[in-house]
Amino acid sequence: MGNDKLFDVGNDVVVVTGGAGQLGLQYCRAFLERGARVAGVDLKPSAGVAELEEKYPQRFHFQATDVTQRQSLDAALAETQQRLGVPTVLINNAAIDSPPSAPASENGPFEDYPDASWDRVMDVNVKGVYLSCKVFGAVMAQAGKGSIINISSIYGVVSPDQGLYEYRRQRGEIFYKPVAYSVSKSALLNLTRYLAVYWAKKNVRVNSLVIAGVFANQEQAFLDAYCGRIPTGRMAQADEYNGAVLFLASPASAYMTGTTLTVDGGWTAI
Repeated sequence: MGNDKLFDVGNDVVVVTGGAGQLGLQYCRAFLERGARVAGVDLKPSAGVAELEEKYPQRFHFQATDVTQRQSLDAALAETQQRLGVPTVLINNAAIDSPPSAPASENGPFEDYPDASWDRVMDVNVKGVYLSCKVFGAVMAQAGKGSIINISSIYGVVSPDQGLYEYRRQRGEIFYKPVAYSVSKSALLNLTRYLAVYWAKKNVRVNSLVIAGVFANQEQAFLDAYCGRIPTGRMAQADEYNGAVLFLASPASAYMTGTTLTVDGGWTAI
């Protein structure tokens, strides 16, 4: 992007929730490399966080934060403002899902899905984004400038393809992609629209980014099924969504709000 003002984020203060995870670290790094100040918020730091703190001691700050707790987010905002300045970009990336290794009850049939699992996923993936928008979006609206990027998923747009997991059922496991993640990610699409209209006159833009699966050394049987289903024939690399978040944060998308940018290798085109 060089000196192109169209994509300039060098004066931004960026908050990344879930900033210690695989994609959160990518987003933090992408903005730091382009001169922005970045606050990574997550429950606890990771090795990647330590690397960024060492490389960008003046422009990167990590704050241990629980996005489901308003008080914790208020503390993160205060710390960010004190150390880096008023936030101008919020990337709502923090999310949880039932891992493939979760108990059978969690990855079993819909009829048996635990209510507690539903509550836990909704608490982080929906309430966490709602609260983060309230806390960080409010100061953006007050300042008259901001871009909020809500990270959704292909499974927030279309149903999970349960056929991808047939290989597990064939080897005797009971496994279905659970319901809560999909519902939570679809909720973000309309939260995005609501806030985009609500804050339009305050010059706070709100958009959703729909992403597909990321390669993370998954077992070969899953990769074969997934890659056979996606038009590009492969999962995303962890850094392949950086361009989209930089675009949505920058002046290049100045007239874009309340909409969804899809970067999914063609998954939802089928």
